[in-house]
Amino acid sequence: MNLAIRDIRHKLGRFALTAVGLGLLLLIVMGMGGILKGIEDDATLLIDALDADLWVVQRDTRGPFAELSRVSATLEDRVRSVPGVAGSRRFVTHTVQRVHNEQPLRAMLVGLAWPDDRGDWLPIVEGRSLSQAHYELVADRSLNLGVGETLRLGKDEYTVVGIVNELVGSGGDGLAFVTIADAQAIQLDAVGEATRLERSSRRQRGARQDLGQTQPGLLERAEGPASLNPALGPPPVSAVLVNLSPGVDPEFVRSSLMGWPDISVYTGAEQRNLLLKGPVDRARRQIGLFRGLLVVISAILMALILYTLTLEKIHDIALLKLMGAKNSMILGLVLQESFFLGAIAYGIAYFLGDLVFPFFPRRVIVTNDMLIWLALAVVALCIAGSSLGIWKAINVEPNEVLA
Repeated sequence: MNLAIRDIRHKLGRFALTAVGLGLLLLIVMGMGGILKGIEDDATLLIDALDADLWVVQRDTRGPFAELSRVSATLEDRVRSVPGVAGSRRFVTHTVQRVHNEQPLRAMLVGLAWPDDRGDWLPIVEGRSLSQAHYELVADRSLNLGVGETLRLGKDEYTVVGIVNELVGSGGDGLAFVTIADAQAIQLDAVGEATRLERSSRRQRGARQDLGQTQPGLLERAEGPASLNPALGPPPVSAVLVNLSPGVDPEFVRSSLMGWPDISVYTGAEQRNLLLKGPVDRARRQIGLFRGLLVVISAILMALILYTLTLEKIHDIALLKLMGAKNSMILGLVLQESFFLGAIAYGIAYFLGDLVFPFFPRRVIVTNDMLIWLALAVVALCIAGSSLGIWKAINVEPNEVLA
């Protein structure tokens, strides 16, 4: 005798709706885990792709992904002279939001250290990497840009020359790769009136100083472009990425760099952990708590469903006891129905997940470990949920069949 098969035969519609409802609940639990995994992978994707042994950032900051970091562009050359360093490259990143083709476009710009880094390491699925120092861009597919399409950023037009797939930032925004010079030009872009006011302000500051009064020619230079003013250095960068020679101990190079008073140094693993414990941590904890709450709700709903199904079979269970059935047999029947219902719900959640998760705005990554965890959770839910029904079934008196 199988109670689940009996319900399917006599009450197929209600049993199917019950299984679908539990399957949708498990789908949400699975989706929450996949979203959590997706957030973690998206947050660390760029760090892993850049594959730097050391990250050199502004002193007493946690790096460009956790907070604002500004270091001198000349730091790249200083770091390259340290023994054990095979190469160093500048790194710039910032987020832009524009309107393109009458649609909002939000992207995380990453500056590549041209000409040493042309983006050849990018997983390009269409087009090519950067081949010139200005006005070319490699974009993630999520930005909905095509090869050959132009995008206006700042005062210039940039041509999309390559497309990459599933390269996004910690906020879920698609990545766009340009040269560092272009990234800085976009970041420092200002309208003409703002530039005029800044030049006027420089002239006023110079006029108040003795140097400006004794050398009036400097005041005329103050009104010119900032690039012609020798007192101003090149724009800062977010960080300098360091790759070490094979066999070199990272701590040896790190100790040498930490003697410099203007920088902090982190390994790639430390930068990754800082990101996960910083901007991503609150989202991880919130989704984790919501996921746990859904598991508890699933257990309660399954307990109520199985209890209701058991109540409907009180007459049959009492008849079995009157015929001499043992409690172990009754327990097995209730558990059998519970596991059958849980297996159907798990299957529904799995197949629906394959269909709907690709349409989510952020990546949903469901791993094999997650599927195994969910299967074990379903087994635990079936056992916990059937406990109320088992208690009711075992306490049924055989004489209730006469009622």
